[in-house]
Parts: sequence; structure tokens; C-alpha cells
Amino acid sequence: MMSDIKQMESLLSTQIPLVVIESHEEQKVINLLERVASLNRQGFYVWNLSHGLRRWNGGDQPYNTQELVEALRHIEKSPQNGVFLFLDAHPFMDNPLVIRTIKNIAQKYELVPRMQVFLSARISLPEELSRMAVSFKPKLPDRNAIRALVQEEIGKYLGASGTKVTGQREALEMLIQHVGGLSEEDARRLIRVAIRDDGKITLSDIGKVLKTKHEFLRSSEILNLETGIANLEELGGLKNLKRWLAVRREIFLSGDPSGPLPAPKGVLLLGVQGAGKSLAAKTVAGAWYLPLFRLDFGTLYDKFHGETERNLREALSIAGAMSPCVLWMDEIEKGISGDADGTSDGGVSQRVLGTLLTWMAERRGRVFLVATANDIQRLPPELLRKGRFDEIFFIDLPQDEARRQILRIHLQRRKLDPAGFDLERLSAASNGFSGAEIEQAIVSALYEALAAKQALGSEHVLAEIGRTRPLSVIMAEKVQALREWALQRAVLAD
Repeated sequence: MMSDIKQMESLLSTQIPLVVIESHEEQKVINLLERVASLNRQGFYVWNLSHGLRRWNGGDQPYNTQELVEALRHIEKSPQNGVFLFLDAHPFMDNPLVIRTIKNIAQKYELVPRMQVFLSARISLPEELSRMAVSFKPKLPDRNAIRALVQEEIGKYLGASGTKVTGQREALEMLIQHVGGLSEEDARRLIRVAIRDDGKITLSDIGKVLKTKHEFLRSSEILNLETGIANLEELGGLKNLKRWLAVRREIFLSGDPSGPLPAPKGVLLLGVQGAGKSLAAKTVAGAWYLPLFRLDFGTLYDKFHGETERNLREALSIAGAMSPCVLWMDEIEKGISGDADGTSDGGVSQRVLGTLLTWMAERRGRVFLVATANDIQRLPPELLRKGRFDEIFFIDLPQDEARRQILRIHLQRRKLDPAGFDLERLSAASNGFSGAEIEQAIVSALYEALAAKQALGSEHVLAEIGRTRPLSVIMAEKVQALREWALQRAVLAD
């Protein structure tokens, strides 16, 4: 893989006039560009609003260049070639004079080679300039580099405290794994989160590391870190899905791209509301000991043109940086189910779908996608094409044994002994109920029992079941249509 220096030298040698870098690593970029300029015997200049334009190695500062447009005019008039770095110039990119002067300098590149580099945490060039520019992203530390950073921080802790860092080998490997996807500076900060409180690296530190990492990366509320993940024991039924996850766990977690098998990419979970799709998504993260992120389509959409797709790309980028992780897209049909011709929303849903499909095809990080859907008719056929997901599972209404498991789980969750209930009668009475409806029957029965100052018994639950009209009755035709579609095209989760 080409190093940052080689890649930047390549841009310089191919006479790229404009380079955009979205990064928080200001000093790293300055060091990189200074090195590249030196190797190519060119001057290196840096502008910021505080100090104006100046030669980085301490040369004279041109008079009156604090304003960006004045700095650009000075560069345009000067015969000096070189690399010119502009720090945090993004607020001025809507100024027509700034745009025109940048363009003038870029168009004279063959006469006076001057590479203009714009560095901000987030920046968009106007259309007049974007066609002349390329994006550059500094490489992140790989696993070996992160391991070296951990050793450096351990050494610093020893030097500062006089105490050796201890811990668990498994926790150390998980720390190295979860620090991936961050800049060197942020990686060091996370390593310190694990070490500095007690001089130990233990499994209890991993949760703190993940929470802090998410705070580093989160620039919006589109991607939410879910804390209430579940384990397999909390999921009633779905034996086929559970086995599928168990078989693929080690391959996904190993992260070995040279292995004989590709890492699992994701699953689509279809089913009626309340059947357990959301709980199943949480179970994937729990079973694989991975952080779970939920993409909120409600906050994804933006009224400004192009911002919705940008929001999605940003969320997917954050998920990639948080890898290995599970990305949960709940009720995915709500986010990508505009009209086929895109007229109902100006084509936004079609562009969102295109962005998502491109990411699904090209992603390299270990991000396991779990998409859930209630309405198969609203899913575009492009999403269901073979290869998009590793498998499409249909989560049907629970059968007898699964209903018993669900009853046990929800009784135990409320500190009740399932042995004191007639599970056979309760299971038979709740035929056609979803897991959520069974849970609600138990909750309602508890309210009734408490109001009557009685201990909860089977009769209370049976009475609530009798008063409930499940979704399978209210929407019988829709449930049956979904079942018929899935039996031909999906794998039964149970």
C-alpha cells in the first residue's frame, strides 16, 4: 500500500492543483507536506486566520495576509512555486472572490506550479473548484502500529507512576482491535482511557473504550451506540439464526483477509411487527461481543440538497471506523422506499439507496450489517439481489416451543418462577401471538394482579391473552402474504 508521502508526491508530480483533506490531524498533515515539499525542493507555506500566510520554516510573513482573499492575491501575484496549506478555510468557500482567486492560481499551475491544500475537519469545495480537486485522506495506524502505540503508552505510564501496567491478554487484544480506525492522536487517548485509572488493561475497560471512541467519532445523532444488547439466552426460538451466527462468529472476529473464507457481510431479517427482529439484531452483537450501532433513518434525511446522502456516507464512515461492529438498520424500508422513479421525494431515496448499495459492495472494514424490515413490498429489488446479504431470514410468529421459551424468559425477567405457571396452556392460548404481544400480556396481567393484591398466576395471563387481538388477526391478509413470499425466498429463522 502506498505511503502518505508517496501518495502526496504522486499528486504533486501529476500537477494536481487543488487537494482537499478532511482531518483533525493538523500537525500530522503539516509534517507530511513539509516533508514532501522538502523532498521536491519546493517552498512550504501555511495560512491560518490568526497568523496569515507565512513560510513554515520561519521566513518573512507577507504584509496583511490574515484575510484569506489577501493571502490568495499575494500568492497569485508572486512568482514563487511551492505547496500552500490553508487551515480551516471552509467558512470562506462561499465568497465569490475567494473562489475566483483560487481558480486563477490553479489554472496557472503549468506556468507556476503551486499546489493549494485545504485542511479542515469538514470542508466542501464549491462546484467551480471541485472538478479541479482531489481528496486525500491520511492513513490510519494499522494493527502493528497500534500495538506499538500501546507499548509506548505503557512505557509512559511506568515512567510517570513507577508502576508496571498489568492486565489480561484477551483484553489487550480487544483494546488493539477496537482502537483501530482512529488517528494516532485519538488512539493514544483511548489507550490512556484503558490504562490511566488503575494501571491495568482488563475486559471492564473495553466498554469505556468503546463509549469514548464513539464520542470521538460522533458528529451527529444519526448513528446511535446501543447499550442494551442481548445474549442468546434472551432470544426465544430462532434456532436456525442462532446456529448461523455461531458458525460464522470466529471467521468474522478473526479479521484475516488472507483466510480461505470471506468475512460475513450481513443479514436481512423479515417478519411481522413484534416478532423479535430488533431483539435478534441486538443478539448478534451480544453473541459476537461487539458494539451495536443503530442507524436512525428519521434523523438521516435533510431538507438541503445532497445533505441526506452526505449524512449517510458520514454514518457509514463512522461505522467503518468503529469496526469490528454490528450496524443495525431498523425498518430499512422506511429509509429507501420512495417511488421507483424518485418523484415523491425528489429522488432522495433513490440516491440514498445508491449510496448504501455502493457501500455494501465496496466496504472493507468488518461491519456486519443487520437490516430489519416489516413490509417486503416496499423494499427495492436491487437490495434483495443475491450477494447483497449473506442470508435473508424470515422471523415468523413463534411456534409452540418458541412461545414456551418466550414465556419463560419474560417471567424470569420479572423475578417469577416459570415452574409456577402452566406453560402448555399459556403457549396454546397465545398461538398466533408475536413475542412482543406475549410480553405485553404478562405485563398487563401483572398490573391486574397487583391491583387485586394477588400473586400473578396462569389465570391472570390467560385472561389477558383472551382480551388481546393479535396482529395476526387484525392484519391476517398482510401477515399471510408476507409468509407466502418468505417461504419461497427466505430461510426460516426457526
